[in-house]
Amino acid sequence: MDFNTLSEIRELSPSAAAALHEHGFTVIDGPVPSTQMRTFAEAYDAAVNLATGDDVRVGSTTTRVSDFVNRGAAFDDIYVYPRLLEACCRVIGRPFKLSSLLARTLRPYQPAQRLHVDVQAASADWPLFGFILMVDEFRPDNGATRFVPGSHRQPGPANGVSADPVASHPEQVLACGPAGSLLIFDGSTWHGHAANHSDHSRRSLQGFFVPRSGDAATDFRGRMPPETRRRLSPLAKYLLAIEDVAAECG
Repeated sequence: MDFNTLSEIRELSPSAAAALHEHGFTVIDGPVPSTQMRTFAEAYDAAVNLATGDDVRVGSTTTRVSDFVNRGAAFDDIYVYPRLLEACCRVIGRPFKLSSLLARTLRPYQPAQRLHVDVQAASADWPLFGFILMVDEFRPDNGATRFVPGSHRQPGPANGVSADPVASHPEQVLACGPAGSLLIFDGSTWHGHAANHSDHSRRSLQGFFVPRSGDAATDFRGRMPPETRRRLSPLAKYLLAIEDVAAECG
């Protein structure tokens, strides 16, 4: 397995590829069939409830649980999804690896997140590619992620776009979709979750890919128990960079 092999994948529709290129994000069908989303959501909740210690981070608006690579086979198909990998090849353009895979739940009645980019262009982790699996439907009232289309092509950090980066941007678009949809995006696109005006949490599973020479946010090799390693495919092991591989070209 190598980057050249991954770069030959052709699974994205022309419209999705064009939106990703022009706008910096798009919503596509995800790897979990709609008929299996209820079971998937139950596995998500069970994994979140079992997490302890530093794996759980309660932020100002969201609660995160890290490392869903090692929280059960239910999550193995997410980061190896062919459409996701094709999109990643298009944005990063060179060998890459998974940096993180985590649960993120936006709590009820929370304000909007500030517009931001995930990494600056000077970083070793740039370009960064992000994805969000919608465990719940993303709607305008429950904090769907907002993007400023085409902002990945503009210089400068997102926090310089306005005096109040939490306020609605005149060009922002909400990335909505039914449960099971996959939001894929260039991490240089200005984005942040909208306000959750509902009385329910909005659940998601999100991850990031970075260049293979960059620094992963999660030490998958160090955290991985033998049972996880035994069940992972060669593709998964390659994407996690947990085994030595031959020098790559491209």
